[in-house]
Amino acid sequence: MSDQLLILKQRLFTVWVFFVINLKRVFRDRLALFFTFLFPLIFLFVFGSLSRNGQLTLRIALVNESHTKFAQTYVSELEHNKVFSINKSATTMAQAYQSMSRGEVDTAVELPPSFGELKNGIPTGQAIVHYTQNNEQAKQALVSLLQTQLSTINAHFVNLSPPLSVAASVSNQHSLTAFDYTFTGLLGFSILGAGIFGPMNVFPELKKMGILRRLHTTPLKVWQFFLSNMLGQAVTGLLSLALMLVIAMSLYHIKIVGNLAELSVFLILGIVLILGIGLALGGWAKNERQVAPLGNIIVFPMMFLTGVFFPRFLMPQWLQSVTNYMPLTPVIDGARMILTEGKSIFDLGPQLAVMGVWMIIIYAIAFRVFRWE
Repeated sequence: MSDQLLILKQRLFTVWVFFVINLKRVFRDRLALFFTFLFPLIFLFVFGSLSRNGQLTLRIALVNESHTKFAQTYVSELEHNKVFSINKSATTMAQAYQSMSRGEVDTAVELPPSFGELKNGIPTGQAIVHYTQNNEQAKQALVSLLQTQLSTINAHFVNLSPPLSVAASVSNQHSLTAFDYTFTGLLGFSILGAGIFGPMNVFPELKKMGILRRLHTTPLKVWQFFLSNMLGQAVTGLLSLALMLVIAMSLYHIKIVGNLAELSVFLILGIVLILGIGLALGGWAKNERQVAPLGNIIVFPMMFLTGVFFPRFLMPQWLQSVTNYMPLTPVIDGARMILTEGKSIFDLGPQLAVMGVWMIIIYAIAFRVFRWE
């Protein structure tokens, strides 16, 4: 028994040595640092900035032909309303039509000369919305907004209690913002890139340099080599994901509902799962040209069909059913459920089951196809 423990300690020490070597290699390789840490951050900044500018904004040309005091006040209110982006270079209807034809504005608002004239002490008139045939939706949005605004103004002059109305009620449940949904997809994108492209690029290079061939002459086992890579990738992957999380919380105020410790454990499982694909591809390929096409065939469907960049619920139902069983889908869904819905890792039975099945399949293939040279 003591001899077996000694052998196990020696093998685990070998794993530890290669784990340290892998960490040093990553932090000394500028390209690896870029794709592990900076590349996911670029997408985070892009989608985060888009989320900040995601509110409704209508580009309009405002043509005021009225000289009434009310019209001047109304124009001032429109100019200070952040919903409207007013093109001030279009001051006539001819210029407004030209701006619409060029796509510089969505619609044009005309205030006729009679707009704001007083009748019995009350301003009257009608604002006219001009639009092109391909801007029907912008017209409907603008008419609705202007009608709501004018209805509020009318209420100050005419005391009318409408017989029918709408009331709003807030629920106590959490809901996802667009960025909340996107952020967990970006976590999946980071795991996908580091877990697959890392071994895909490194292993063929090590084979080309003859390093793996020399390692094959030592007592090093494949499982030791894989385990050291898994540990190294788990550490660097968690550091990358933690950096993304800190930036998302600091700059874009993402709200974390779930437990971070459980999220970390789940993400480690996700990293290990996706890393198996990279180990299989990199271990099988003799060179970069052999692995690149196969890697793209595997990566791109997962990148666009598992909820990385846009919600899966926008897909047809049959396609959603298919993508439920892709390796990255349960990782993204589970991370989203913990991070934004407050679920426990013990609530993720279906996701963990799919991940477990994929781990068995992927690592069985990885061990089977691995080549030292």
